[in-house]
Amino acid sequence: MDSEQKFIHSSGAAPVLAAAPDFYRSQGYAPEDSIGYLMRRIISLMGQGVERELEPAGLTNAQWVPLLKLYMGCGSTAAELARQCELDAGSMTRLLDRLEAKQLCRRSRSSDDRRVVNLELTDAGRLAAQEIPDILCTVQNALLAGFTAEEWQTLKGYLRRMLQTAQALQASGEKNEQ
Repeated sequence: MDSEQKFIHSSGAAPVLAAAPDFYRSQGYAPEDSIGYLMRRIISLMGQGVERELEPAGLTNAQWVPLLKLYMGCGSTAAELARQCELDAGSMTRLLDRLEAKQLCRRSRSSDDRRVVNLELTDAGRLAAQEIPDILCTVQNALLAGFTAEEWQTLKGYLRRMLQTAQALQASGEKNEQ
């Protein structure tokens, strides 16, 4: 795909190819005005806020994600959880070691296939995970102070559209590599 094309979306349908805008130009480029920079800063500050709120529970920003994913049933093995959390297997193993040391989860061999190690939350892990959605809501609502409900919905729509475009571009790139 050349740089003059991009994906556009219409009413939730699959993206279609269209001319790419020329919003950014190398001449006079200011990184602090880049949407990537702005989103990364927001994510970083949001993560710090969540971590600050979870500090009394002894959870770090990296640890709450797999804990919540386990709680929500988004994975039952280290490999599934690694995919869900977008981490490599080694990082997930180290993270699970820490969660297990805190007695928030446990590993058990599958009785059907001894190669498979299943993950499950302990009672303490379930209690800790139940608190996470409230904390996420509190932090995100604080970041949205001053937004109207309509602006919030519009922002979510724009972000979903960007995500859809990014996913389509990634899929297109992966398809071209094959």
